[in-house]
Amino acid sequence: MSLPDKTHPLPLAVTMGEPGGVGGEILLKAWSQRHKRALPPFVAVDDIARLSDVSKQLGFDAPLRAVSTGAEAVSTFGKALPVAELDETLAPPATAGTTNVAHGEAVIGAIEVATQWVFEGQASAVVTNPIQKQSLYEAGFRYPGHTEYLAALTGAEGAPVMMLVSPQMRVVPVTIHIPLADVASQLTTQAIVHAGRVTAQSLRDDFEIRSPRIAVAGLNPHAGEGGTIGEEEQSVILPAIETLRADGIKVTGPHPADTLFHVQVRDNADAFLCMYHDQALIPLKTLDFDHGVNLTLGLPIVRSSPDHGTALDIAGTGKANPESFIEALKLADLCAANRRRALS
Repeated sequence: MSLPDKTHPLPLAVTMGEPGGVGGEILLKAWSQRHKRALPPFVAVDDIARLSDVSKQLGFDAPLRAVSTGAEAVSTFGKALPVAELDETLAPPATAGTTNVAHGEAVIGAIEVATQWVFEGQASAVVTNPIQKQSLYEAGFRYPGHTEYLAALTGAEGAPVMMLVSPQMRVVPVTIHIPLADVASQLTTQAIVHAGRVTAQSLRDDFEIRSPRIAVAGLNPHAGEGGTIGEEEQSVILPAIETLRADGIKVTGPHPADTLFHVQVRDNADAFLCMYHDQALIPLKTLDFDHGVNLTLGLPIVRSSPDHGTALDIAGTGKANPESFIEALKLADLCAANRRRALS
């Protein structure tokens, strides 16, 4: 699939996510703050009846309007929340705080429609609301998650890479959702090189950083201390760093992870390449839990997502914080604009 060349204003396409989660609430809260926060226009790819129910339950009474094009969504956004309705309606209706395997087809359909809108030139990027993976697996979904499915839908070349972005830092875990006990055996030089190359390309295209600087974390305490506390730094990580440097990328490391994320280092690195999930996410979420955004690198489209789950425990209570979702909207809009300039 090839992306059309469109220069007119386009909305962001926001997927429904888990219907019983907080996705509808944070979307409606963000739309209600659209003027105050100067948010880019977005269109909800959703069941309009579900959004109407969520709006009434939470006392928002937000006006909703069905749209069929990006231009219509942009012109509608100021006065009503534009909704690109799905072919699959939610039957039975969603209940806040609970999942229903019968909703799986609609949840997956929202991802497909949002992606198609981007390829058709009706939307600039995709912002995904959180999904409940177990519920989708029970409905027959055969992908580990959003990222892998989007890679298949868009025909991405190579494995996509996950970047977490906050106002303080950008972090990229090389290994992601695997047991800690398996990290050392699954960490490879090739995987680090791939993550580093994709990260550098994103920093150039999506963030307009001409000469990106990447700091690489070690795996072991004290970065292995010359092989006395583990040999992965010498045998796996250093060869990857040398390859990335040969590519012309500014890379430092491997650094001891316990001293890598303080402010002086953050001022001199555009992204941190980490060896496993928690090594990357703990510092980012500790510094700024509410504003983290998940950005998928290596796709031919821009995709972001709030850095939290479906929050079934608070769905329907009005307590959901929309900040991460709002930041996901802003980041997707920024990256899409930067990428268009990079390709022009």
